[in-house]
Amino acid sequence: MNALPEPEIDWNRAPSALPAACEVLVVGAGPAGSACARLLARGGRDVVLVDGQAFPRDKVCGDGLIPDCHAALRRLGLFDRVAARAQRSAAVRFVASDGRSFAIDGEFAVLPRRELDAELCAGAVEAGARMHAPLRFIEPIREASGRVVGARLAGPDGERDIACRWLVLATGANAGALLAAGMCERRTPSATALRRYVRHPGLRAEVDALRFVWHPHLAGGYGWIFPGPGDVFNIGVGIDFEADRSRRRWPWERPRAPNLHALLERLVEIDAPAARLLREGELLGESKGAPLRMGLAGARWHAPGLLVAGEAAGSTYDTSGEGIGKALETGMAAAEALLAHGSSEASAAADAAVQAAYRARLEALLPRFRAYAQAASFNRHPRFVDFLVRRGMASARVRAKIAEVLAEKRLPGSLLSWRGVRTLLLG
Repeated sequence: MNALPEPEIDWNRAPSALPAACEVLVVGAGPAGSACARLLARGGRDVVLVDGQAFPRDKVCGDGLIPDCHAALRRLGLFDRVAARAQRSAAVRFVASDGRSFAIDGEFAVLPRRELDAELCAGAVEAGARMHAPLRFIEPIREASGRVVGARLAGPDGERDIACRWLVLATGANAGALLAAGMCERRTPSATALRRYVRHPGLRAEVDALRFVWHPHLAGGYGWIFPGPGDVFNIGVGIDFEADRSRRRWPWERPRAPNLHALLERLVEIDAPAARLLREGELLGESKGAPLRMGLAGARWHAPGLLVAGEAAGSTYDTSGEGIGKALETGMAAAEALLAHGSSEASAAADAAVQAAYRARLEALLPRFRAYAQAASFNRHPRFVDFLVRRGMASARVRAKIAEVLAEKRLPGSLLSWRGVRTLLLG
């Protein structure tokens, strides 16, 4: 979708060339898996990275890169190459149900996941990881003690086994791999979202920031328009299942899958830029939906010989649905635990040390995820967002507090504390 060529990387080595063994097998070449593989390879580990699809490949996402993602990319040494492809944005705009809005300045960008994941995967390969695709994860291979010692994969020419000292599952929101590995604690996703791409060269002057829209007609969800490279906009809607449950009239009423296409139509009805985008723009492909796993919940994080990272571990934030930055962080956390404690020879002590180190890194992130879960009530109470927008328009101090939340210098739940509410009321 932009003029830059895709990386010239041999990232699709034939599945038939898969080695019989490696030190670390990383399944899933999205942000978490590629970040993990890059750090491990830079640390001298023998890493094989596989993905169920040949690269480059599409991935349903909002494509927004917020400050935590920028920080993670800098740690990986990949920020400059990603920034060269991305559409930078200097602000996030919050839009109330009456159309009023305010913007928060900061470091933001938009890059379609096809391009972002390609750059991240290329970074892993350049560091020394061996990438093989398409290879789909079937199940782990365990020794008699139950420890994971390999994986069974399926490619175009049949099934293949590969032995490994450690297996990292970074397989995204689909629960299939977690179920196969015995790591799934919740089959259903936390939320679901729908996005589509639309090219509209004339809309850049009107939508030059990452735009979030809340409205009662969005049924407890929210909408977005993100300006990407090449005058291509990512427009979409998302809703968490807690919001959907809150709309049921009776406790025993079965939850229904939200109609995301209807939700997108409502966004077009209530938001003038969304209406202009879809009325005047060039539609690129079909709308695509995807599940989300949030809150670092829904899966076991580790087992002997096995770590779970990225959205498989629930790395997406409640409230905003942003997950790229935390997926990168969990992938790096897995690599750091393995580099610090994973010895080349199997031992119970090494296994315990890796698992403890990884758990400690994820537990350090939990307060932030819990704060975002608390703030998810914003989505279910858009009238509070209306109030927040009015205060943001009127008070530089309120805008500064929200900017600190976006920059991860303050937890979002602080806006709901007594002191936070006083700031909102009094500025």
